[in-house]
Amino acid sequence: MTFHRLPCAASAALALVSAHANDADTLSAITVSARRLASPLASPTTVSDTASWLSNLAGFSVWSAGGVSGLPALRGLADDRVKVLVDDLDLASACANHMNAPLSYVEPTQVQSVSVHAGVSPVSAGGDNIGGTIALRTTRPVFATEADTLRTDGQLSLATRSVDRAWSGALRFGVASDTVRLDYSGSTVEAQSYRDGHGRVVRDTLYKQTHHRLNLAAQRGGDLWTFSVSDQMVPYQGFPNQYMDMTHNHANAARLGYEGTFDWGRLEARLYAQNTRHAMGFPSSERTGSMPMNTEGRDTGYSLKAERAAWNGTLRFGHELNQQTLDDWWPPVPGSMMMSPQTYVNIQNGRRDRVALYGEWEGPLTDGWSGIGGLRYEAVRTSAGPVQGYGCGMMCAPDNAAAAAFNAADRTRRDDNVDASLLLRKATSAQQSVELGLARKTRSPNLYERYSWGRGSMAMTMIGWFGDGNGYVGDIGLRPEVAHTVSATMDWHDAARDTWSLQLTPYASYVKDYIDADPMGSFNPYRRTTETRNLLRFANHDARLFGANLSGSWLAWRSADWGQWTWQGKLDWTRGHRTDGGALYRMMPLNLALALEHRLGPWRNFVQMQAVDHKRHVDARRDEDVTPGYTLFNLGTAYQATPDLTLQLTMRNLFDRAHALPQGGVNLAEFKMTSATTLSPLQGPGRSIDLGLTWRF
Repeated sequence: MTFHRLPCAASAALALVSAHANDADTLSAITVSARRLASPLASPTTVSDTASWLSNLAGFSVWSAGGVSGLPALRGLADDRVKVLVDDLDLASACANHMNAPLSYVEPTQVQSVSVHAGVSPVSAGGDNIGGTIALRTTRPVFATEADTLRTDGQLSLATRSVDRAWSGALRFGVASDTVRLDYSGSTVEAQSYRDGHGRVVRDTLYKQTHHRLNLAAQRGGDLWTFSVSDQMVPYQGFPNQYMDMTHNHANAARLGYEGTFDWGRLEARLYAQNTRHAMGFPSSERTGSMPMNTEGRDTGYSLKAERAAWNGTLRFGHELNQQTLDDWWPPVPGSMMMSPQTYVNIQNGRRDRVALYGEWEGPLTDGWSGIGGLRYEAVRTSAGPVQGYGCGMMCAPDNAAAAAFNAADRTRRDDNVDASLLLRKATSAQQSVELGLARKTRSPNLYERYSWGRGSMAMTMIGWFGDGNGYVGDIGLRPEVAHTVSATMDWHDAARDTWSLQLTPYASYVKDYIDADPMGSFNPYRRTTETRNLLRFANHDARLFGANLSGSWLAWRSADWGQWTWQGKLDWTRGHRTDGGALYRMMPLNLALALEHRLGPWRNFVQMQAVDHKRHVDARRDEDVTPGYTLFNLGTAYQATPDLTLQLTMRNLFDRAHALPQGGVNLAEFKMTSATTLSPLQGPGRSIDLGLTWRF
């Protein structure tokens, strides 16, 4: 793993991860703009979930969900509070449980570059978020260097894991002249339910997924045109911490892009569309039931971005449009007294339209300082059509009354949101630099937060992406979240930047109108009187978040005979609470990742320790569980047998340690299908032996 520094204040550190080759032009080169990757553990070959693949970034953690659908969290802010862009597609979850979050639409082996801005980020990196931005690219076209010649390249990856009997395969192939390039990439992964550290099957964690992507690019002079289409199919995916599982998810996307260089500067334009058809139910005998739920969503939009030299720096300005439409309906269940005779209409003709304008400037200031600052304005308009319940008479009285009230209400809302950010950076010496950040960032409520309306306990438990076993209802009157964030990064390193480095980033955010939840009542999950959960309404409350990220590396030894030995590590600490009292939900406790990496000739070896503290600060309103601390050890080796062939072996959770996931929620599948009397935290996977092979051709 090689690290390089960027002069741009917005990208405080850049890690170039290339587990298979040193040529930055190969398909396996991954660029990450964020605090350092703390370990070489996260190889894209043997990891199926893109969110988990990024989990070694400082300040980054994952809310557990399905096997390929983890929800990213940056410094305590997660899911919709983090903007995720996949090849510039600005996507939203089309699911009441956020099972098809944006990162689920890209498989790790397809990713060529990742740009992560946590906390204070430039306004050009994206709006409608308060936690940061994650931008992934699956391809950057590489053309032949000479006319009348063809360049071909490709990569085949195969992998298997023992803990869930998973197997996966990924193929990339490209052919290019000096002006035109065509690429295909495809991948598939299938896994059974994994076993925990006690050797017990964690039921309903199985999944299957396939991806196909076709890219066409053409260049002429200073112009680059790109066009891509993609298809993703998930026939099933278990979600043990939700009341439902995924039984179908089919997404088709298309993207057209242009980049041009002119006398006055550069212009970038993107046009995109994605259609998603999604269904929930129960795909296997590991959890049974009958309650179909269907969703269809569409995301369309465009972005324009221009930059030119101005005032001894670079001036950027842009315009964006994003339109989301959503229909969510639950077909009746024949013979059911409470889920028939009508179709339950959860959201009909839901719309969320965003129009954005922004401008920012980046360049040198005075006395050795450089900076980047900008303003962003967004108009967000949401609406939804009339709804109906199952129509089951008095048995559905709460839903009948709620539907009537919802249909009588004014369901159109408009938010005028203003973001601003400023980052300042100065190299105080050859071995030290400092970066200061200040931002105001805004996020409008999503369609489920505003327009979920059911008041019966069954309907409410179908809403929510929190994995907590509670039920939720929306509020049309929700206000946008506004976060005021300040951060400072101190960076120490040797003068040559190749022996040691240490970065410390304390941060704090005050969030006005944070969208949390207030209790409305309680119920017994699956009608078991031994367990009680809450019925909650989304509500605005002010909140504070604060913490610190520490990361670094140290070259301990380098010699021709013994190779290179390097320590890498990160330490993350985050706290969050409402100003009227109580902790925020799913805050990651204090955690440490420390790795020793060894390189010698074709060998690359590592040992890593992951330590997570006892989770004490929990959200009582959601009955969040306290979880004990744990320490896991991982070992791995990669051998580059030839310049084009790499073999990998990784042993995760080497000592088969049983551990409850602090951001895993509760195991509803286990509770339903066994005689358990109380809900318990979701357990993490036990020991796994992972094998991977990568062949470049």
